[in-house]
Amino acid sequence: MSFMSLLYKYLLLFTIIAFTKVSCLYFNFSTFEPNDATKLLLHNSYIQREAIQVTPDNIKDSISNLSGRALYKDPFKIASFNTTFVINITPETSPGGEGIAFILASDPTLPENSSGQWLGIVNADTEGTSRAAILAVEFDTRQSSTRDGPDGHVGININSISSLIQVPLINTKVNLSSGKDVTIKIEYSNDVIFVFGSMSGNSQDSMETLLVSPPLNLSYYFKQVVYVGFSASTSTYTELNCVKAWEFSGVEDSKKNKHLLVWIILPMVIILGVLVFLLAYFLTKKNTEIQEDTYPRIEDQIQHSSMAPKKYTLQELMKATGGFSHQNKLGEGGFGTVYKGTLGNKKEIAVKRVSKNSRQGKQEFMAEVTTIGSLHHKNLVKLIGWCYESKELLLVYEFMPKGSLDKYLFNQSSELESQYSKVLDWKTRNSVILDVAQALDYLHNGCERRVLHRDIKASNIMLDLDYVAKLGDFGLARTVQKRNETHHSTKEIAGTPGYMAPETFLIGRATVETDVYAFGVLVLEVVCGRRPGNVFAQDDYKNSIVYQVWELYGKGEIVSVVDKRISCEEKEVERVKWEEEIEIVLVLGLACCHPNPNERPSMKSVLMVLNGEASPPIIPMERPSFVWPAMPSSFKEGEDNSLINGPFTQLSGR
Repeated sequence: MSFMSLLYKYLLLFTIIAFTKVSCLYFNFSTFEPNDATKLLLHNSYIQREAIQVTPDNIKDSISNLSGRALYKDPFKIASFNTTFVINITPETSPGGEGIAFILASDPTLPENSSGQWLGIVNADTEGTSRAAILAVEFDTRQSSTRDGPDGHVGININSISSLIQVPLINTKVNLSSGKDVTIKIEYSNDVIFVFGSMSGNSQDSMETLLVSPPLNLSYYFKQVVYVGFSASTSTYTELNCVKAWEFSGVEDSKKNKHLLVWIILPMVIILGVLVFLLAYFLTKKNTEIQEDTYPRIEDQIQHSSMAPKKYTLQELMKATGGFSHQNKLGEGGFGTVYKGTLGNKKEIAVKRVSKNSRQGKQEFMAEVTTIGSLHHKNLVKLIGWCYESKELLLVYEFMPKGSLDKYLFNQSSELESQYSKVLDWKTRNSVILDVAQALDYLHNGCERRVLHRDIKASNIMLDLDYVAKLGDFGLARTVQKRNETHHSTKEIAGTPGYMAPETFLIGRATVETDVYAFGVLVLEVVCGRRPGNVFAQDDYKNSIVYQVWELYGKGEIVSVVDKRISCEEKEVERVKWEEEIEIVLVLGLACCHPNPNERPSMKSVLMVLNGEASPPIIPMERPSFVWPAMPSSFKEGEDNSLINGPFTQLSGR
């Protein structure tokens, strides 16, 4: 028997044992009988006519302003799950209201006063708080407010009735309020929730994809076990909310099962470990010569351009950095470490040493050298050289003595070096914003081939001795092959949470508009002196700087967001001028962060505003909902756009 055959045999055996012994929560109700109530936790719900009536529909009673829950009696700890169920919603008014939701809840009890818009999910006290501890996939049948989606939509909510993402069903065959059976399938795996639906049964062919969530690590929200089931509500608008069938399968990750498995799996793990080690050893030995030169034509690729940066030897850079001494370390990122160095001519440099174990780091190396090696602009960090020798990937930049912008905006600890304790005044911050805008305009419009940066953020903005800002770190940058194109297709979602435009999760593309969105977030954080927040990683997704600044803009209090460390001690007339300047810049930042990519200004328009040649774009007082496909632009006729067809989503919901 060959080595690989033996390995496959043990892997198969391991898989069979593991999946046989791991405890799963599984149940299947093809229909519901009265005695099934013992298997459920029913709150203001009951079983009748072979279905769960999630909100009571006894014709003798009023069905207005009610809420109910129906959950399976046994909780489980989330790992992954899939569930299929049949719902039937029959409106009693036009339109019906309010809807039904599939829920995962830490607390099985029904919140008080959770009828109407609350869908039995939360109430006014728990709305938007971690105390709610609930995720809901809502099937909404009525637009409850201007911020809510249209009649008939699917959304995902966390601790709130405001949807993190929602999709209208108008362009699908699924009609929630038809009074007919609707089959829904929900899958959660690899941190993504998929929602499918059909009006014609559970066959794979009839299922439509209704919604795909952004990455959601549910273990962040649910530390303990959860209950699965349904909630629903009515208001003065009413409907009959029924669940007619329900199948659920979920991996239960409890401590009891872990202890049970350890004595079964541990010997297998040891055996597999030895086999994998031997396999790795033989493969490494076999491929040594291949691995010696990961990029056999790297020099040809880089020096194909007549303006390629200089190639340095490893010995030169080792000497310049003191052998990559820890004392010369400037910082460390996901792809490698940056060191300060001094060349023989006393020129100071910064050397990025790409991690040998990072495949992404190697991609970043090639992206940086091939993308910005031939770019020259006063507001771009200059790449002056590179080295590929003895498996070392090294990038050589001009040295930026004042470091990165983020240290001045956020890191005001007394433990930091004295240079970072300087508070950047408004004039400097305004100049930084203009510098970055000029760099980005050059990348989008001034190069032979358009360049999309894809990772604009404060830590990638470097400052020279005079606090002139330069955009750096082109590891994620991509060139657009044709000058008149505006996007770069990609298989991976690239960027930094908090700076990523909402459409990024849907289109899988980098565009000029996604760069503009990140620039808008940067503008807001420079003025506010605070981090942008990550809308997909917190209990309350409205912690995003974009939401908060827009909310204060609607209240006429936008200037109140300015970093308190900026002072203006001039005469009152100067203060008024100062506040006017800040308000213009903040409104421009919000315009760049418009949920509709077609409403975002181009970088040419941004520069005109910053230079006082044009007024900032007019934006609504309330942040618009994110709707996809995006509506056509109202002001960018003749400018480059990247209108891309795709599904609909919304970040601010009900």
